[in-house]
Amino acid sequence: MHVHAGDQTGHIRVWDLTANACSCELVPEIGTAVRSLTVAMDGGMMVAANSHGTCYVWRMMRGATLTTHFEPMHKLRAHSTYILKCLISPDCQQLATTSSDKTVKLWNLDNNFQLDRTLVGHTRWVWDCVFSVDAAYLVTASSDATARLWDLSTGDAIRTYSGHHKPVVCCALNDSAIDGRDIDA
Repeated sequence: MHVHAGDQTGHIRVWDLTANACSCELVPEIGTAVRSLTVAMDGGMMVAANSHGTCYVWRMMRGATLTTHFEPMHKLRAHSTYILKCLISPDCQQLATTSSDKTVKLWNLDNNFQLDRTLVGHTRWVWDCVFSVDAAYLVTASSDATARLWDLSTGDAIRTYSGHHKPVVCCALNDSAIDGRDIDA
């Protein structure tokens, strides 16, 4: 088990919890703040997003000594300005990036990181996002004081949640329903 941490100087450290030590250090772009990190649910990939709008992608491989090796896989110029969040979908098919450019972009991980869709509708920075468990929907949080629910098959915002009087900077989704019933019911 590992903890991945990025800092404002552009360093990413991977901490081995068993050894209680830093097992790896990556520096994708010296002096450029790492804004977000995401690791695929299957443990096969890590993405780091930075303040210059670039995502760096590594393939993660377990070695014989149970250490993780990072193989550079791709460099993606995702936005022209700050990336505030990057997130790999639960099915490991898409990468979502949110930005100060007021958009969310969805990148196809199976098709050499091709841009699948740009979600447009927020009027200020988009700070956060979260996929539904089935990766069919995305919730976003923005400085425009709204959260939005997006249908990823169409790219449409199917719900806008307003009522906040200040920027919405984070979001979460509890989609743990089974057969249309809430688990706690």
